[in-house]
Amino acid sequence: METPKNPNPNPDQEIQFTKLFINNEFVDSISKKTFATINPANGKKIADIAEADKADVDLAVKAAQKAFERGSEWRNLDASARGRLLYRLADLIDRDSAILSNLETLDNGKPYEDACLDVLFSGEFLRYYAGLCDKIHGRTVPSDGNLFSYVRKEPIGVVGQIIPWNYPLMMVSWKWAPALAAGCTIVLKPAEQTPLSALYVANLAKEAGFPAGVVNVITGYGPTVGAAIASHPDIRKVAFTGSTEVGKLIMEAAAKSNLKKVSLELGGKSPLVIFDDVNIDEAVDIAHNAIFANHGQNCCAGSRTFVHEKIYDEFVEKAAEMAKNRKLGSPFEIGVQQGPQVDDQMFKKVLTYIDYGKEDGAKLEAGGKRWGNEGFYIEPTVFSNVTDDMRIAQDEIFGPVQSILKFKTIDEVIERANNTTYGLAAGVLTNDINTALTFANAVEAGSVWVNCYDAVTPQMPFGGYKQSGIGRELGAEGIESYLETKAVSIKLPSFKVPSKI
Repeated sequence: METPKNPNPNPDQEIQFTKLFINNEFVDSISKKTFATINPANGKKIADIAEADKADVDLAVKAAQKAFERGSEWRNLDASARGRLLYRLADLIDRDSAILSNLETLDNGKPYEDACLDVLFSGEFLRYYAGLCDKIHGRTVPSDGNLFSYVRKEPIGVVGQIIPWNYPLMMVSWKWAPALAAGCTIVLKPAEQTPLSALYVANLAKEAGFPAGVVNVITGYGPTVGAAIASHPDIRKVAFTGSTEVGKLIMEAAAKSNLKKVSLELGGKSPLVIFDDVNIDEAVDIAHNAIFANHGQNCCAGSRTFVHEKIYDEFVEKAAEMAKNRKLGSPFEIGVQQGPQVDDQMFKKVLTYIDYGKEDGAKLEAGGKRWGNEGFYIEPTVFSNVTDDMRIAQDEIFGPVQSILKFKTIDEVIERANNTTYGLAAGVLTNDINTALTFANAVEAGSVWVNCYDAVTPQMPFGGYKQSGIGRELGAEGIESYLETKAVSIKLPSFKVPSKI
C-alpha cells in the first residue's frame, strides 16, 4: 500500500472536535473539566479535551444500551446493511485522509508518511469486516432423538473498548470493525495522550449513518474512565490493548463487577532470530525496522535480536551504522524516519532503560541519549553483548532500543526465545525451510514471521501467548469475542415407521 500521491502535511491542522461523543452528539463532560493534549515534538499544548469520569461513562452506556434494544434501528438493520455502513465509514476515512494523517502526526509524533499509511490501513481493516457482516454463520446440528437443533451467533451487546496511543486511529479500526460487524454497540476510550483522531472519526461515523448510541467516544484518564468501563455492570465485554500490568487490573475489575467477557492484547518482548545463511544487509534492514518502526513504540517490536555467532560481529557493525544514519526531525518533514516518543513519561522511561543497559554491562554501539533541544526525541540506540538476564533483554522498553544477543544452535535459541513471560510475536530469518519451520512450530508466540517482520494484515488473527494477552483480533477469529453462541433445540412430532412399505 502506497502513501497518498499528494501528501499535505500541515502542523497547523485545525482541531474541530474536543468534546465527548455520546449518542451522536459532541457534549461537554458533566464536570466541565478538561485536560491538555500535548504535541510531543515540542511539548506544547495542542488543545483542551473534555475530561470525563464515571458519570459520563454511565451516560454513554445508557445511549449504547438504548441503541442495542430489541426493535431498535440498529438491531433491525440487515447484516448486509451494517456492512454498507462500515464501507461508507472507510470511504470517509479515505476522503479525509490528509486531515487524519495530520492529527495523528500532531498528537502522536509519528512521521507524516507513516501516519498516512496508518490511515490507509485503518480503512482496509474496516472494509475487511464490512465484508464479514453477512457471513456470520450458525449451523444446524444432527442431534440425537426427535430434535431439530441449530446454533445461532448473536451480538454480545454493549462493549467497552480501551485503546493505546501508539497507533491511535488503527486501534480505533481494530476495535470498532469487528464489534460493529457483529452488531454490538460501543463505548470507546482513546488514550489520553492521543484523543484527536478518535474524536474526528466519531463524527465520520455519524456522517456515515450509524444510528445514535451505536458509537460513543469518552475521553479521559485510565484510573477514572478506563476503570469505569472495566467495572461497569451494564457493559458485557471489555476489549483492551495496552500494557500487561493494566491488563491485569482490567481483568480484575471485570471479574469483580459482572464477570464481563475480556479480550486483551498486551505487551511483548519479541525475538527476531537471524541465522548465518542470510544476506546480512537484508537481515540488518529487517531487524532495524522490526525495532525502530514507530519509534520502538510497538507491542510486537523485535526487541530481542538474536544473531548467529558466525555473523554476529559483522551484523552488529552494520546495525550500528544503520541506526546512526536514521533520520530524526520534525515529523511533518517528508523523509523523516523517526519523531519523538509520545510523552515525557515514556521519554524518561526509555532513557532509564538505556542507563540500565550500560549498568548491566551491555556495549553501547550507537545512540544512547536525547536528540535535539525540545520535544521527546531519543537517538536510535543499539546495544551489543547483551545477555538474557539483563533488564534490557527482559523488560518491554517500548522505545528505540535494539538489544543484540549472540546464539550458536537452533535448540539453544528456541529455548532462549521462549524464556519470557510474553508471547506476542517472533521472527526468523533463514534460507533453510527446515530451520524456518522448526522455529515457527516451536516458538511460543501468537504471530511468527519468516524472512519478514510485522506483517500484520486484516485477514490474519493477531494476539499473544502467555502474558501477552487473551483472545485474538483481526481475521475471522477477531469477530468471535463479540458474539454469543446460542444453542436452540426443538422437539419434533414423533414419526412411526410403517410396518410395511
